[in-house]
Amino acid sequence: MRILQVNKFYYRRGGDCVVMMNTEKLLREAGHEVRAYAMHYPDNELADASSSFASEVQFAGGISNKLKALGRTLGMGDIRQSFKAVLAGFNPDVVHLHNIHSYLSPVLAQLAKEHGCRVVWTMHDYKLVCPAYAMLRDGKVCELCLGHGKLAVVSNRCMKGSLVASAVAWLEALKWNRNKLEKYTDALVCPSHFMGQMLANDGFSPDKIVVLPNFVPQTAGEAVVTEREPYYCYVGRLSTEKGIEQLLDVASQLPFRLKVAGSGQLDENLRGRYGTYGNIEFLGQLDAPGVHQLLEHARMSILPSQWYENNPMGVIESLMAGTPVVGTNKGGIPELINSCNGIVTELTGLSDAITEAMTSPWDYNAIADDARKKFSPETHLQQLLHIYGQK
Repeated sequence: MRILQVNKFYYRRGGDCVVMMNTEKLLREAGHEVRAYAMHYPDNELADASSSFASEVQFAGGISNKLKALGRTLGMGDIRQSFKAVLAGFNPDVVHLHNIHSYLSPVLAQLAKEHGCRVVWTMHDYKLVCPAYAMLRDGKVCELCLGHGKLAVVSNRCMKGSLVASAVAWLEALKWNRNKLEKYTDALVCPSHFMGQMLANDGFSPDKIVVLPNFVPQTAGEAVVTEREPYYCYVGRLSTEKGIEQLLDVASQLPFRLKVAGSGQLDENLRGRYGTYGNIEFLGQLDAPGVHQLLEHARMSILPSQWYENNPMGVIESLMAGTPVVGTNKGGIPELINSCNGIVTELTGLSDAITEAMTSPWDYNAIADDARKKFSPETHLQQLLHIYGQK
């Protein structure tokens, strides 16, 4: 098959980028002809067809930048010509969209469908049901737009507290409404059942929704570390919705050692408040090997989110290393955790859950074996090709 993978950035900026690039590699290794399409950006990795990427737009800067960026969100400007040229030159059987709002545009789904491609779109965030992406308002879960018009994004200034940015998000949602997106898309791939339910609650047809969890590349036969060090770890953004402040408050009162890997807007503040505690260590941003090493030697990892996590890669990576997870009962987290591989808790129950997880015996090999079957590249590829319509 000829498959075009599409994401607004082409470097490992976030989970959407990682999933897209891993999928590209997985398909190519399976013998398919694969190309990538993204926006030109200084941090992008090299790609075979990078010369055909869309021009860069920026929401910062002068009025000309802002107008070009606004046009891009509505599918105007040079994006149409650029993508049509790629479709004509590569003539893909399948166009697989990932995170395309704002810096690219949902117009790509329309153009791909009109070209005769099968259009598959993976939901990495809640943008189709929440114009502000995350179903969060003032750091708390918000469902005001779910199943209703999206004007609440403007009245509540949900995009960065800005009336203008929120109005642009509303215009984008108005332009690319559910009826249009269902018309141009053959399958809406949801990494979690929770995400699928959110789309259904917003009126999307269940016939379009397919659940396919993320996968993690793995080394065949990689041994599981069974002698664990006496610490637990958090890997992720240091931001309010992740529940990191509540975690650190609890951790400071427990006898167990916590290692925190990640960065974000709360980084400096949290280091100032908790950096002097002897049982809390801030590691900063780690690369992929560093994260893997941290997880595989930990007694357990923790994800204390306050928001609707989708299919968090951090939980999957932890389980594939054989490391149990304590996670809050939010979004898709409970779908990944059972009594054999971790503990699901409310945010108010973190202290008891951490204590139980740190003092309980865990079968690290069994956790890894189960996760490597569920989230293996081979399992993912088989299901993905079925979604692509391969006979």
